Amino acid sequence: MAITEQDLLAALAGVKDPVSGKPLATARSVRNLQVAGDSISFEVQMDYPAKTLVPDLQAQLSAAARSLAGVRSAAVHISSRITAQVAGRGARLIPGVKNIIAVASGKGGVGKSTTAVNLALALSAEGAQVGILDADIYGPSQPMMTGTSGKPETRDGKLMEPKRAMGLQINSIGFLVREEQAMAWRGPMASNALEQLINQTRWQDLDYLVVDMPPGTGDIQLTLAQKVPLTGAVIVTTPQDIALLDAKKGITMFQKVGVPILGIVENMAVHICSNCGHAEHIFGEDGGKRLAQDYEMPYLGALPLALAIRLQADSGRPTVFAEPNGEVARLYKAMARQLASNVARQAGNELPAFPDIIISKDT
Repeated sequence: MAITEQDLLAALAGVKDPVSGKPLATARSVRNLQVAGDSISFEVQMDYPAKTLVPDLQAQLSAAARSLAGVRSAAVHISSRITAQVAGRGARLIPGVKNIIAVASGKGGVGKSTTAVNLALALSAEGAQVGILDADIYGPSQPMMTGTSGKPETRDGKLMEPKRAMGLQINSIGFLVREEQAMAWRGPMASNALEQLINQTRWQDLDYLVVDMPPGTGDIQLTLAQKVPLTGAVIVTTPQDIALLDAKKGITMFQKVGVPILGIVENMAVHICSNCGHAEHIFGEDGGKRLAQDYEMPYLGALPLALAIRLQADSGRPTVFAEPNGEVARLYKAMARQLASNVARQAGNELPAFPDIIISKDT
């Protein structure tokens, strides 16, 4: 039986990538086609992790392949290959890290840290190697949210070993100071501490490093954009008008320093009463979706205002880990897949460098 790759691609054309909607099997992604009698086997390589979808996608591809004349069985292997984003001019690559994603917000209180850790866990659940860096120098929360504590260990006296929990590699300024200690640092000191946390941690083979940013658009954010090869940023907001106003400032800040926005997350979008099931949009409705449309940016989705999300994060067992098969975890995983797909589309495009600041008598 003579089956060519072109024959196979034609048969598989109806199986779509669940994020992009384009054919999953292409000349670039199909590999190792082998034919033995009436049986065939092949591999499809995705450019983002999608472990929870693999069984269904394998079934769809196998069924499509069996539609070829003379094919009785088709074995399909799906893998993922995550590539690194190219750093901008003058930026230094971080050893052991392929892609760095900043999770930011223009203001506090919108659930940015909770979103960051659950997105990190969702990327891990989809099959990626993931780390999380708590860049909120003044109010670190990831030690509590990940159930980690204690000073980082070092093997060589130069690099810190990341903490490990729930499949993540973790570092935070919270590991270096007492819990009740106030960080009364000026901007340059905080920026220098962040740079050390990123560059002096022994990150190991990470596909994604998720950076939980502090709120606002100040020194910390500018340092990250200037000295770290960011792949892009995720903006977290609530539907509330005042939160959207500050989210726009965050978007503008990243645009000015040449960092692409990989997606907008609308947090606390709807409250479902645990007693009667009534849905109420406490902070407004679809504000994050409209923001994404207005700025022509990817909308990753909406998350509910749920007591369980807060309780699980406070207990050191965030939702994606505590209830991996629950509805909220499903939402986070869908966001993570879309985010990772957006990262893959950035690959190969050199990010602009932080703009040069020139001072002269004419400016």
